[in-house]
Amino acid sequence: MKLTLYKTLWGFNGTLVEAAQSALSAGFGGIEGPAFFAQPDTLAEVLEAYQLDYIAEICTGGGYVPERKLTPAEHLQDLEIKLKAVLPLNPRLCNVMAGCDAWSLQKQYDFFAAAMDLGARYNLCLSFETHRSRSLFTPWVTQAVVERLPDLQITADISHWVCVAERLLDGEDWEILVELAKRVHHVHARVGYPQGPQVPHPAAPEYADCLEFHQRFWGVVWQSQAARGYTHTSMTPEFGPDRYLHTLPYTDQPVADLWELNRWIGNTECNHFKHWQACQRTH
Repeated sequence: MKLTLYKTLWGFNGTLVEAAQSALSAGFGGIEGPAFFAQPDTLAEVLEAYQLDYIAEICTGGGYVPERKLTPAEHLQDLEIKLKAVLPLNPRLCNVMAGCDAWSLQKQYDFFAAAMDLGARYNLCLSFETHRSRSLFTPWVTQAVVERLPDLQITADISHWVCVAERLLDGEDWEILVELAKRVHHVHARVGYPQGPQVPHPAAPEYADCLEFHQRFWGVVWQSQAARGYTHTSMTPEFGPDRYLHTLPYTDQPVADLWELNRWIGNTECNHFKHWQACQRTH
């Protein structure tokens, strides 16, 4: 199995060419971000010129936080518009931040069934992200949804779950995560801690337990994907801005460089993946 890293465009303020160059210089094989619907040709040209894969980022019914008043039907309409927009870019997958945390379980079931049908209609691979404020905001809701819809694929960003639950889910909840790993198609590699979705720096020794917990889960995901016959696994290091990145009081200066954080987690997980593979060969 091969691991490909994707550079997130979240928090990146340069040009697409600069994003492509920085991705390649760090050993990343692709870009993940919105399709820049106003300039789809530009993104297509950059991806082609630098031979990079693409993961389309799609939010339904608003931005990263959904507009509370919108119905599931309106979310589905928004999803279809955006799926049509990314078709010319031939994404490896569409990472979808979908739905709303306030919907009933029945609404969640109906929404995801219809969303999966849309993906099939446009022949696009949809992977639904475990994100706060969205439908899959806890492992327990996610478990209920995948039990009803076993073909649902998820993007695992468990930093959100750690924050929502206010604990590392390594106690009695661990078995739920192991089961949900069987549905993971793509991974967002950010390290959360019980009081927030992003540690100040994943190398900091005071957060070693948080890093170890996330890495242990990512290893379970790789094990599951290998058992499912995956020849390729994808991961997006996704430390980000928007107050995820800690800043100093009064000056609002960031405590770390965002791209350095993502390069660090990318390099660390490449080494982690190689170690995991070596362990598989010895068993």
